[in-house]
Amino acid sequence: MLLLAIDTSTTAITVGLHDGSSVVAEASTLDARAHAEHLAPNMRDVLATAGAEPGDVTDVVVGIGPGPFTGLRVGIVTGRTFAFALGLPVRGLTSLDAIAHEAWLDGRRGELVVATDARRKEVYAAAYVLGDERADRVSEPTVSRAADLPAETRALPTAGRGPILYAEALPHAVAPLDVSGGALADLAVRRLRESAPGPGELQWVDPGHGFDGLEPLYLRRPDAAPAPPSTKSTLG
Repeated sequence: MLLLAIDTSTTAITVGLHDGSSVVAEASTLDARAHAEHLAPNMRDVLATAGAEPGDVTDVVVGIGPGPFTGLRVGIVTGRTFAFALGLPVRGLTSLDAIAHEAWLDGRRGELVVATDARRKEVYAAAYVLGDERADRVSEPTVSRAADLPAETRALPTAGRGPILYAEALPHAVAPLDVSGGALADLAVRRLRESAPGPGELQWVDPGHGFDGLEPLYLRRPDAAPAPPSTKSTLG
């Protein structure tokens, strides 16, 4: 097994490789607005670090968000294209789950909120319980102003960049800040080993199905929208 994980839902353009036993390579670049420029070099870097070629990859996993429209789309389209070209399965995991999973890997236990930057003075957020076996998501991802999250949620330890951006509303900041490609890869391998997917379901797109079926979590409409039809006559 050689699983390639890609996520562009946060400030980190991140890629990880997992051989089924451990993470063998990871590359991340912090840049909130240049996902397309950094993703391909990071993919080349992790393959080179592992001494692998694209044809050695057996599985592809992408973070499906939630995240800002443009950045999130870069990672999903790249993962789909890479997998489709090689006839590989491509799967998606909720990106917030990867942040909670990294906190769990680092030894954190108990309740946790993950809140990432949604721009427009909002955050993407979800709540988790980190037990002895894994991190379980206990609320669906949402987008809102940090101050509008329930008071009991805002009082919890909070990972992601939300507490950095809105410290008054989310005063209990903890690591990590962004998605890690290594943590996403590790979470995907663990989910693949389970007989049934855990909370934060693993979406499947089988080889030969093209680009259909892998749904990003935008949670709101993109900024760009088609212009309304003109009311002016084309004859006048």
